Amino acid sequence: MSGTAAKYDAPSSVPVGVDPTRASIARVYDAFLGGKDNYEIDRQVFQKVRATAPEARDLAWSNRNFLTRAVRFLADQGAVRQFLDCGSGLPTAENTHQIAQRIDPEARVVYIDNDPVVIAHGEALLTENDFTHFASADIFKPQEVLAHPIVQKHLDFTKPIALLQVGTLHHYTADNGAELMQEYIDALPSGSFVAISHFLDPQTPEHSKLARRMEDVFLHSPMGSGKFRTKEEILAFLPGLEIIAPGPGKEGDLELSDLWWPDGPRLRPLSQVEQCSAAVVGRKS
Repeated sequence: MSGTAAKYDAPSSVPVGVDPTRASIARVYDAFLGGKDNYEIDRQVFQKVRATAPEARDLAWSNRNFLTRAVRFLADQGAVRQFLDCGSGLPTAENTHQIAQRIDPEARVVYIDNDPVVIAHGEALLTENDFTHFASADIFKPQEVLAHPIVQKHLDFTKPIALLQVGTLHHYTADNGAELMQEYIDALPSGSFVAISHFLDPQTPEHSKLARRMEDVFLHSPMGSGKFRTKEEILAFLPGLEIIAPGPGKEGDLELSDLWWPDGPRLRPLSQVEQCSAAVVGRKS
């Protein structure tokens, strides 16, 4: 194993597959969304987080709804026709390829995951989709992802690409992750975008305590990852990028996931948990 690969090793770098005695990030996420593709060990993680924060399911839905709006924005306003979706997880409603290909049926999407169950589920759903592919690789090893034959075959690195790290980087706990993301960004052509959603420590007395309690449960659960970073730590994932304004009349900045270009006016206040999920989109000039 190369020095770079070893440096970026993380708990989620080890594929879990069908082992029912080990929690899988993809299956835990499915449990948070109320899905059925999970085991008791995965539901235990969800139940432990929910015991700390009853609205825990909001974490997953804040992340998922941001993905929908961000991909729609990138395909429409950003005119991006290539998507590299890191840590795609188990297929659910409104996947990246469905959103992008609704705008352009020939938009290309490559999903990256290292869980064989995710790969099997995804490939089974895409047997007749010539523009969407799965690649088995560790998203925390950028060179492994970027050099993967499927990535190289189906994405043109002379044209803009949207790199999606939606609900993934909080599972990278080895260090602050800035160097990891720099490798990805360096490989992207001009005009590309990076979209990130991440567990947030809002750095307010009330919400920071909740964030750190949830973090403690995640880190000491069978999954072993789930770091809540501050605004500054998350923005460090986007070195040198132009940050897209997260809403009308706003300057480019990090925003709560649910407030990043919402589909309409907010008629109810954000839950405590929804204030612990942030999102940001950056553009490479």
